[in-house]
Amino acid sequence: MPFNIPILLTWLRVALIPLVVGVFYLPPSMLLHGDQNLVATLVFIVAAVTDWFDGFLARRWNQTSAFGAFLDPVADKLMVAGALLVLVQLDRVNAVLAFIIIGREITISALREWMAQIGASKSVAVSSIGKIKTAAQMTAIPLLLYHEVIFGAIDTHVWGEKLLWLACVLTVWSMFYYLRLAWPLIKEKAGNLH
Repeated sequence: MPFNIPILLTWLRVALIPLVVGVFYLPPSMLLHGDQNLVATLVFIVAAVTDWFDGFLARRWNQTSAFGAFLDPVADKLMVAGALLVLVQLDRVNAVLAFIIIGREITISALREWMAQIGASKSVAVSSIGKIKTAAQMTAIPLLLYHEVIFGAIDTHVWGEKLLWLACVLTVWSMFYYLRLAWPLIKEKAGNLH
């Protein structure tokens, strides 16, 4: 397993996931409710920044690796799934939305793994729809974690909910986009089984 700064940042992101969730289980004597929101939001933002930064550094310093390519999306999906589950428990996110987003991630991860096994991973490379979906999702989650009104006018819950609905629509759209790209190969491989 290679060890460099980009991989260290990815491991840091993995380590931050339990903090985002765990903050909400601390007793009020340790952290007040409003402070829980703020701390969870800040930890999630730090984790999201490491996501961008580790990829940037890996490319810049030519330190990309097969292990980094494996660990990075796993860390991203764990981060999103952990945050969404805690938001469902806090009744800030509809469970159906969380299920759609997490279900899509599992489906596309399995599809990418299968495509890589048959040597066709480029067929399901990240699309611009996927990038917009990720941006909407990574903006919505901290807004929903913060769950306060800022500057006396901006209700972060309302905006977070709108962005998460947008992310959900793009999630379904991008899933069908990837499946459509992969469908000829799926049919071909299924045909070879008969």
